Amino acid sequence: MRRFSYVFLLSALLLPLAAITAGDFKLEPGFTLLFNGKNLDGWREASGKKKESLDSKTEAFNGRFKVVAGNLVYDPAVKGDLYIETAKEFGNDVTIKFDFKPGPKCNNDLFLRGTKFDIIPGNKENKNVKEGEWYAFEIVVKGDKIEHKINGETARTSKAGSKATPFKLRAEFGVIEVKNIRIME
Repeated sequence: MRRFSYVFLLSALLLPLAAITAGDFKLEPGFTLLFNGKNLDGWREASGKKKESLDSKTEAFNGRFKVVAGNLVYDPAVKGDLYIETAKEFGNDVTIKFDFKPGPKCNNDLFLRGTKFDIIPGNKENKNVKEGEWYAFEIVVKGDKIEHKINGETARTSKAGSKATPFKLRAEFGVIEVKNIRIME
């Protein structure tokens, strides 16, 4: 009986801490979620000609992309250079933010308005990114300029394409987790 009391007391003390950790993310004013952490509503497969909707699904391409504990996880055990993208296209000024944690051998990409963003820990604009740590990624498009930031620091600025495009995620190599994908238009 005493053991049960200690377990109950410990659980009662730790449960609020878990809730605080899980609830750290707060959506900034003006932003809306692109990824709800529950399923792939608003996304579609983007490899090949057919762009099948992923609404109500929790994975794409046999688990290459899958929703796990509120995160979008790229599983390298499922082979293939595959893409998913938002069903909506973005042609005006826009800011997209998300958090990412690269894992072993991460080499994955993002695309928006004709610009490719690599996520390769320690490489070029990712020189301060390390495997196994969370980082904030931000893409800001204003007019014909596109800026890419990691943890608030500008990693690269370039010219944005004029054509509206979806926001596309590419699973190329290695593990990555992504969460809190949000947008302000």
